[in-house]
Amino acid sequence: MSKLGTIGARLHRGEISYDFIGKRKIWFAVSIVLIVISLGALLAKGLALGIEFKGGVEYQAKVQVTDNTVTDVTNAVKATNAKDLGDPVVTTVGDGQVRVQTKPLAQDDIAKVRAAIGKQVGVPADQVSNQQIGASWGSQIANKAILALIVFLVLVFGVIWAYFREPKASMAAIIALVHDVFITVGVYALIGFDVTPATVIGVLTILGYSLYDTVVVFDKVRENTRGITGSNRYTYSDATNLAVNQTIVRSINTTLIALMPVGSILVVGTVVLGTGPLKDLSLALFVGIAVGAYSSIFIAPALLAMFKEREPGMQALRRRVLAKRAQAAAPAGTAVPVAAGTGAGTGGGGATVTTSSPAKQDRPKASTPVTSSRPVSSTSSAGRPQPTRKPRSKRGK
Repeated sequence: MSKLGTIGARLHRGEISYDFIGKRKIWFAVSIVLIVISLGALLAKGLALGIEFKGGVEYQAKVQVTDNTVTDVTNAVKATNAKDLGDPVVTTVGDGQVRVQTKPLAQDDIAKVRAAIGKQVGVPADQVSNQQIGASWGSQIANKAILALIVFLVLVFGVIWAYFREPKASMAAIIALVHDVFITVGVYALIGFDVTPATVIGVLTILGYSLYDTVVVFDKVRENTRGITGSNRYTYSDATNLAVNQTIVRSINTTLIALMPVGSILVVGTVVLGTGPLKDLSLALFVGIAVGAYSSIFIAPALLAMFKEREPGMQALRRRVLAKRAQAAAPAGTAVPVAAGTGAGTGGGGATVTTSSPAKQDRPKASTPVTSSRPVSSTSSAGRPQPTRKPRSKRGK
């Protein structure tokens, strides 16, 4: 068995473990920092919405792409001085096509830009294709994407509630999903990649992936916490932490396996193709899978344990477990206070348990000889003869 496999087996058996749940304040702090950075990027830079969302004109022409193609075409388009042109977005598609995106333009300005592109790349103007995309169409796409996200979250909440019969599990999973989406969108704002319909598809895909990993961890938590209130061995947080340790190797393996092909698509879409739906889709998938694995290990289980530990039954269990551990760890002859409600007594106050070593405990006293009450002779102490019974063979005669 490999070293990683050996570690995984020992984690699953509980021989070694890392206190993920006990250090939840650290993970929450890391998430807060990432969310603050994402929020700052959104407020400072905003999202670079693609032409599908904000509307505009898109031109495409065939050309032999060189190192100067983007710069030359950009300068040629700006030289037209079209009204409300702004900064055109020029990208290459593979090594044989150039794409230019501008803000919405008047018909005369569209013709000017089209002619300038054709002249620069060396093709007739009628071979430069163009299409206008209205802002209303992009707004419809954005509204449908938001609606799809809301419906997805509502369905997820209901399905998890029905499966685990625990609304707190649904709350923890939904918070983790919103955490993943927010950080992914923040990375888009920070890097400046265009947000396109492919981006929306990628975000919805990572939600499903993150949810799958979270449900696997929660299922192990449910297995470890079944009938936990009838025992004094583990608190809910202890059982949850064991579940995370038992599934962490699986989560790491599946995450790495998923990231490798997505990372390859991201490199191809960014470096080789330069633009297109592959780049937008792969970035959302890459960031979302990584953040989703993080949240399913560090955030969602910690939230679930925090919510459950607030229940009165789990608080009573925690007091009993801590009292038992304190009693076991105390030196011999030490008085250990037991909190009220731990089963040490029925009164309102706590009790005190004094530990002692086995050698000093009261031992049962040696038993004294037991005399039989039946007489051992035929005469009593008064000298009176005692009746004797006839032998069985002479009875009845």
